[in-house]
Amino acid sequence: MQQSLLRFDTGFLVAILGFALLSGIGTMVQARPLVKISGSSTVFPITEAVSEDFQAAKKGAIMVTAGIAGTGGGFKKFCRDEVDIVNASRPILSSEMEQCRQNGVQYIEMPIAFDALTVVVNPGNDWIKSMTVAELKKIWEPAAQEKILNWNQVNPAWPDARIKLFGAGADSGTFDYFTEAVVGKAKSSRGDFTASEDDNVLVQGVASDLNALGFFGFAYYIENHKKLKAVAIDNGSGGILPSMLTVQNGSYQPLSRPLFIYVNARSAGKPEVREFVIFYMQHAQQLVEEVRYFPLKKEFYDFNLKHLQNKTLGTVFGGEAGMGISIEDLYKRERVQ
Repeated sequence: MQQSLLRFDTGFLVAILGFALLSGIGTMVQARPLVKISGSSTVFPITEAVSEDFQAAKKGAIMVTAGIAGTGGGFKKFCRDEVDIVNASRPILSSEMEQCRQNGVQYIEMPIAFDALTVVVNPGNDWIKSMTVAELKKIWEPAAQEKILNWNQVNPAWPDARIKLFGAGADSGTFDYFTEAVVGKAKSSRGDFTASEDDNVLVQGVASDLNALGFFGFAYYIENHKKLKAVAIDNGSGGILPSMLTVQNGSYQPLSRPLFIYVNARSAGKPEVREFVIFYMQHAQQLVEEVRYFPLKKEFYDFNLKHLQNKTLGTVFGGEAGMGISIEDLYKRERVQ
């Protein structure tokens, strides 16, 4: 009887110690500092690459979670103080600035790269090599809905075949930028097209339909260039294809744009967030190029680090999308909150 009782007590003790050990491990895992990020699918590949390298460098001591909600969806979370950083493919807008003000969220704006917003067609499309901005507007403006349906309605030299349109969703900064650049007003667009904040959905849509036309960030095009064809954009000086050269020399207009992260100023006081942002700026130039976007000069990433150190708050865009602004101009402007 005593031996049986001893075995019971020993087994019970082992079970308790095992549970305590597992609980302790769980607590340790949960206690790891966490950096929370959401927002643009366009900026996501950059932040994902930085996050992977950062977590490897920290040997898992700091966790980073990065989700995709579109720029607009990301700013909603950011201005509700739900995430530390938002990926943004356009500047913060006036309505978002007001939401942040109401919730006491201040932010540090950091340009991180340039993107060439890319118009694509199916590679089997043999009638289009370039399009004018006017032709793009004729397709995408609100008045085109249920009226401009076939290619030959845009240009009589093109076939009498129905256009299948794919574009960024309404919560996407890409949608905001494209509509302002092409139509002349942000969010002003026809509604009868396949929309998604996930650019991979758009890639697959264009790749699988001969009569498809779509737009998204350059990285998603170049990653899938074997099953897509980029369209040269004619802004009055002949068709220009997106590339490092045409983005840097300013000839790829009006679809060249800066990309951003916005850092919650309160979160910037947390060691894990601060370390992540410092790592981001120190490695962005290399990683931006690796994921096929266009990096800034080192001096501009250094400017971002100064803004982090000095807690330089606000935006230089005043709540607007800001078309055709050079990166040099961004660092000369005053910031507003």
